[in-house]
Amino acid sequence: MRYAITLAFLALVAAPNALAGGPGLLIGATEDAPRSATMTVAKTQMDLIAAAGFRAVRITQEWAPGETSLPATGRLVLENVAAAAKLDAVTVICVVMNHGSATTPLTAEDQQDFASYAASVARAIPSFRIFVVGNEPNLNRYWLPQFNDDGSDAAAPAYESLLAQTYDALKAVSPGITVIGGALAPRGGDRPGTIRPTHSPTVFIHDLGQAWRDSGRTDPILDAFDLHPYEDNSSVMPAAGTHPNSTTIALADYDKLVASLGDAFGSYDLPIWYDEFGVETQIPASEASHYTGTEPATVKPVPEATQAAYYRQAIQLAFCQPNVRGLMLFHSIDEQELSGWQSGLYYAGTTTAKSSLPATRLAIEQSGRGVVAHCDGMQLPVTPRIRQTGARLTLTCALDCAYTAQLYRGTKLVRGIRGRALGGTPKTVALTVPATAGGYRLRVTGVNPVNPAPAAPRFVKLRRG
Repeated sequence: MRYAITLAFLALVAAPNALAGGPGLLIGATEDAPRSATMTVAKTQMDLIAAAGFRAVRITQEWAPGETSLPATGRLVLENVAAAAKLDAVTVICVVMNHGSATTPLTAEDQQDFASYAASVARAIPSFRIFVVGNEPNLNRYWLPQFNDDGSDAAAPAYESLLAQTYDALKAVSPGITVIGGALAPRGGDRPGTIRPTHSPTVFIHDLGQAWRDSGRTDPILDAFDLHPYEDNSSVMPAAGTHPNSTTIALADYDKLVASLGDAFGSYDLPIWYDEFGVETQIPASEASHYTGTEPATVKPVPEATQAAYYRQAIQLAFCQPNVRGLMLFHSIDEQELSGWQSGLYYAGTTTAKSSLPATRLAIEQSGRGVVAHCDGMQLPVTPRIRQTGARLTLTCALDCAYTAQLYRGTKLVRGIRGRALGGTPKTVALTVPATAGGYRLRVTGVNPVNPAPAAPRFVKLRRG
C-alpha cells in the first residue's frame, strides 16, 4: 500500500523546476480588506495591494456548521474580490476555514458539508483556482480536540479526513484546481492536558501522513503543503531564525520542512506555500491616532527600515528554496487594534504607505527579475528577444540580463556591443541597421547577472533599415 501511495504523490508533484522558487515565486499579501459587498471598496483595497508590488492576495472565506453552499451575500463579496483582482492582474488564493474551535468540522456530516461548501465557492467563482483547506489545525484556537483521552493525536487524523473529502470535492469541480493542505502554525507544545493544547508542525506533519496511510487511500489529499513560518517574534531576523533543536519550523528551517514532508508523504519534492509571514513595526506618534489598545510585550515590533530588511530577507530565502511556490506577507495594511498585527506596508485606516513599502516592492520586483538573491546551483537561462523598427533595434529579456549583440555581414563581424537590460523592460540596442541590410544578421546572447546559465546564442536576420 505504501508503494502505491508514494507513486501517487510522485506523479502529483512532478512539476517543472521553472515553477519552483526563483523568479516563478508568487509573492502576495495575506489580506481580507478587499472582501467587500461594495465594489469600490474592493477595488480601492486591491489597488493598494497592487501598488505595493504584490502579485497575489490570500483571502479567507468562513464556513459555518450547517452550510453546504456559498450564500448569496458571500458570493457578492467574492465576485467583487475576483473582479478587482482581474483588473489589477492579482492572483487570488482562497482559504476555506471554520471560524474557530467551537465550529471544528469533526462529524461526518460537518465534514461533508464543509467539502460541499468549498466546492460551491469554486463553482461560483471560476477564477479562483488555488484553495487552502482550513487554517492552523495544529492550534486549539481553530481545532479541538487536539488530543485523545490517551494522549494520542486527535487533530491530525480528523483534519486528514476533512482534507481528503475537500480535495475530492474541489477536484470534481475542476481537476486544474490546486488544493493546498496544512496551513500550519510554526510552533506548538505537543503536550496533552495543558490549558492550551497544540501540536508542533513537525509532529502534526508526521501524524497527518500516518493518518493518510492508515486510511488506505491511494489518491492524494493535497497538491501542495502550506506553512505559516512566523519567527519567534518580530525582532528575529529570518535568516537567523533556525530551530535545529526543536520541533518549530520557520523560514530558515526549509530543510527540516522538506525532510518532514518527505517522511510523511513519500516525496521530497512536494510543493510548498508560505501563505502567512509577518513582521510588526513600531507605530510613529504621527500615526498613533489610527490605532487602539495596547501592543503585547511579546511582539517586539521593529523600525520600518528593519521590517523592509526582514521582508527582503524572507523573499530571498523563499526565492532560493526550490520547492516553494508562494510567499504571502501578512498584511498589506495594518490592523487597527494593537493586539492584532501591525505588519502591513500601509498604516491602519489610511492609504498612507510606511517607509518600508518602496524597499519591499523593489525586492518583489527583483525576485520576478531573477536577481533578488544568488542561489547555489540555480541557473536561469535568458533568451533575448529582438524587435526591429526601421533602423532601430529593441531588446527585451524576460529576466535581468547582461547581453552581447554582434552585427555580422556574412561571416564578418561589423560591430558588437555589450549592455544590461532589466527583466521585462525593452532596451534600445545601440546598433543601427544599415539601409542596405541584405546579408546582415544579429547574434545575441543574454546571461542573468546573478544566477547565470550558459548563454545560448540567437541569430536574427535583419531587414533593410
